[in-house]
Amino acid sequence: MDMLGMYPTFYVPEIGSAWVMGIIGTIHVVASHTSVGAAFLFALLATKAYRESRPELMDYVKRYGKVLLVFSYIIGSVTGVGIWYAITIASPRGTAGLIHNFVWVWAAEWVYFTVEVIGVYALVYLIEKVDRLTHLKLTWAFALASWATMLLIVGILSFMMWPGNDSWYLTGSTNDAFYNINFFAHLGVRTGSMLVMAVIVGLMIAGSMREKSPALRIEAVRTIVPMGILGGALAVLMFFYYLETLPYNAKVMLHSHLLPRYAAGMVLVVTITFIYFLAAWAKPLFLRNWITVPLFLFVAIIGVWPEERTRESMRKPYVAGQYIYGNQTIARDVPGKGILSEIEHISKHGILGIHPFIPETLRTVSEENRREVGELLAKISCGNCHSLEPGSPLRNLPDKFHGSTDVELIAAFINGPLKNGSVPYMPRIDLPEQETYAIATFIASQNLGERNRPSMPVDTTQSGATGEQ
Repeated sequence: MDMLGMYPTFYVPEIGSAWVMGIIGTIHVVASHTSVGAAFLFALLATKAYRESRPELMDYVKRYGKVLLVFSYIIGSVTGVGIWYAITIASPRGTAGLIHNFVWVWAAEWVYFTVEVIGVYALVYLIEKVDRLTHLKLTWAFALASWATMLLIVGILSFMMWPGNDSWYLTGSTNDAFYNINFFAHLGVRTGSMLVMAVIVGLMIAGSMREKSPALRIEAVRTIVPMGILGGALAVLMFFYYLETLPYNAKVMLHSHLLPRYAAGMVLVVTITFIYFLAAWAKPLFLRNWITVPLFLFVAIIGVWPEERTRESMRKPYVAGQYIYGNQTIARDVPGKGILSEIEHISKHGILGIHPFIPETLRTVSEENRREVGELLAKISCGNCHSLEPGSPLRNLPDKFHGSTDVELIAAFINGPLKNGSVPYMPRIDLPEQETYAIATFIASQNLGERNRPSMPVDTTQSGATGEQ
């Protein structure tokens, strides 16, 4: 019997592995978007300062640049490594699939990132130490390298949603994967958002420069705020275009689960940010830390976190390219890569017999170990998208079954909609009877508690229970 190319399952109690990646990713997005957007604000301010002989504007650029070095390039770099660590252990096959498709794209992105890091140091510490033209060239090179890192990553992130057509599945070409139907819309949203985040942080810098002349603060604020307004308008317009590029499963998830929860908050963030920018432009000297810092946190927590969670959730049940499920199962054939679906193989042999990291003591289901087997199977099959503890925040399975302790009812759902693949945003899970009832027993026991576990006769002669062919 052929073993699957699976890895050990990484599961974080209560919040699940998805929230670990989400929390790290949100911090990284705030830092990285600020750095890319700020690069263009610096280019705009430097161009204005040199053309109009306004060297005092470079004092603002220098102050902002030093903050950027700590906020974006230390926090952003650390969380960038954190994302790699988190996705590698939580979604190893998805990560491997992306690397096999985009290894040279990532290599190019790292080259641009190196230019970006060198560029921000040169931009900040060479002010007034090199001639204006040289410094302006460095500033624009920094801006373009920063945006190039975003462009390359967006191509990969967009492929994670879906290729949009059958070309990539047939050719396996990096170009077919990168220039997918979602790419330009996603790039537009990110480009607009980066300017918004950069201006919000820029207003924090301006509000803290109380020792500088009022004229400098007014000039800096009124120069950057229009960029934030234009960026916000671009992000909103491209977001509506983005919605039209989504696959069916994403639209179902969006309208049935995500918009009812997050739509009001998203509208509130856009409205308050727009009002904030107008007020800052009208009254630049009124900016204070007690205004700018809470508004930054408001946008980061109420704006960026739901946006990132929504984008990640809309991909479900897939983690990459609509061919790898979140539970690491290969869901469809990809002839261009020589990849075959594993759904039927799992249906025939079960997970217990063909997953290489199942303990030998759990490969056969018995009355004594059925709940333990069910817990392991639930973590393998469901733990990437759901937590397993009642009341926990990540779409926990016990609450999804409304606290049911009916093993038959839970098993019927697994043997019905999940087995048939009729729920667009959940993976097709087709398991032998004994594995299905093991999962159902575990979920029911979570609602009963440890003292009252459900009991059900077990036929250990079933092929799915013994792992035999």
